Amino acid sequence: MADPGPATAHDERARSTPGLVQDVISQISMLVRSEVDLARAEMQENVNRAATAVGLLVGALILLLTALNVLAAAIVAGLAELGLGAGWAALVVGLALALIAVIMLRKGQNDLKASSLAPTRTAKNLKRDAYAVKEATDGH
Repeated sequence: MADPGPATAHDERARSTPGLVQDVISQISMLVRSEVDLARAEMQENVNRAATAVGLLVGALILLLTALNVLAAAIVAGLAELGLGAGWAALVVGLALALIAVIMLRKGQNDLKASSLAPTRTAKNLKRDAYAVKEATDGH
């Protein structure tokens, strides 16, 4: 093979550096695109999994409500067998379930108040940290 000569070797080196930079930028761009595609696919998979989980939870809730109806009817029937009139037995069971529901409702409402959801420990730590920074800067 023929020696390309000094001018051609210099041209190849000069051309190869921008070419290498362009290749690196292209590879980085492809890598970023691939990561974004992977993240998008993973998010879609997670959304599908969450939708399936919500469907299962709704199905379980429907079955649970049906079971509670059957159990309430069984309790009413049991009370009626013990001598309480069917109407009174249904009223007693209904009132007991309503009382339990009201207690659960109030507890849930109290737990969802903004003040109980606020990150109190984090706020306390931030105040302590701010005080420590202030002390450190005032001392110097």
